[in-house]
Amino acid sequence: MNELKKKDKEVSKIIEQEKKRQSEGLEMIASENYVSMAVLEATGSVLTNKYAEGYPGHRYYGGCRFVDEVENLAILRLKKLFGCKFANVQPHSGSSANMAAYAAALEPGDVILGQAMDAGGHLTHGAKVSFSGKLYRSYSYGLSGKTGRLDYDEIAKIAKKVKPKVIMSGYSAYPRQLDFKKFRKISDSVGAYLFADIAHIAGLVAVGIHQTPIGIADIVTSTTHKTLRGPRSGIIMTNDEELSKKINKAVFPMLQGGPLEHVIAAKAVAFGEALRPDYKKYIQNVVDNMKCFAETIQSFDFNLVTGGTDNHLILIDLRNKNITGKDFEDALGKAGITVNKNGVPGDTQPPQISSGIRVGTAALTSRGMGPAEMQRIAKLFARVVDHITDEKVLRSIKKEVKMMCAKFPVPGIK
Repeated sequence: MNELKKKDKEVSKIIEQEKKRQSEGLEMIASENYVSMAVLEATGSVLTNKYAEGYPGHRYYGGCRFVDEVENLAILRLKKLFGCKFANVQPHSGSSANMAAYAAALEPGDVILGQAMDAGGHLTHGAKVSFSGKLYRSYSYGLSGKTGRLDYDEIAKIAKKVKPKVIMSGYSAYPRQLDFKKFRKISDSVGAYLFADIAHIAGLVAVGIHQTPIGIADIVTSTTHKTLRGPRSGIIMTNDEELSKKINKAVFPMLQGGPLEHVIAAKAVAFGEALRPDYKKYIQNVVDNMKCFAETIQSFDFNLVTGGTDNHLILIDLRNKNITGKDFEDALGKAGITVNKNGVPGDTQPPQISSGIRVGTAALTSRGMGPAEMQRIAKLFARVVDHITDEKVLRSIKKEVKMMCAKFPVPGIK
């Protein structure tokens, strides 16, 4: 970034500080990852200069020959990656993808049913503070009080009671596999569309480690970062031709104007990377690392929601430690470890405080870390929780973290 350093030292300095933070700390937020240098280069390419309202072959601007090519390539690769018949790669984010999916199938005031926030659901699955809870009449399902897992019989009862037009399956913080076939059965029983938001598990689905919703759900949405290791953006997929037309119209012109073709190019690069054999090995390592970390941290008397994990994340309930999610997040941050506070089932703390934290292994695995590092990091969590207000100990742990990180460079950062 030599030109940026010359022309805008303030912005350049901030970026350099963020590069330092990423390089010297352990990134364990489950929704974050590191992209390759190739994805970074595509994101920062001259394609950012081009307006391209519309779709390939049907633009409202001239000069779109090459952005048409790159968008078509992204679509082709995405369809191959997930085995879907239709894909829209224009949504700016996972939230806008969900908004477009709803708009394609619903009218304002229709009923939707999604996973509750304190059960691991996402804002866009019907939270009252979200557009999904304001434009539509939203209801939610939670987790079993006994197992901490989804109770499909209970979901079916709720569905029969509220009669939703859309049932949303998917989550932001749930550590277990989803059974899309059971969701399909429930949806069919009440005549509802089934949507699947696979933002977190897209990488697992792509390589066959998690059941695919393609061909089961009517519409599938996702982000392209997280386990897909692409730029921060969104996608929509379906096998239904009529829904595909409605999705296209919902994305443009209803909800968006010009697509971000430089980001779409970066998506194409990331999808290409995910189609390579080494990507499946990466995803398997993500899952193996998470299981190792989960087993180790449980040995230090940390309580995990559902008692473990099937994917790339865990949700830690800190109530037995008598600390809040916010306090533990802050203490870990001082020790060079980044996580996010998160609500847990039955949480009495407000969202900005919370009683838990969410932890993921996708980013650490991208750095090349393995089981030995997971065990070591779990021990650091235990030290932090025992010295949560001891600044000296936290500084000491931060030095240890920095030394560990030096052995595992961040992809895309020179």
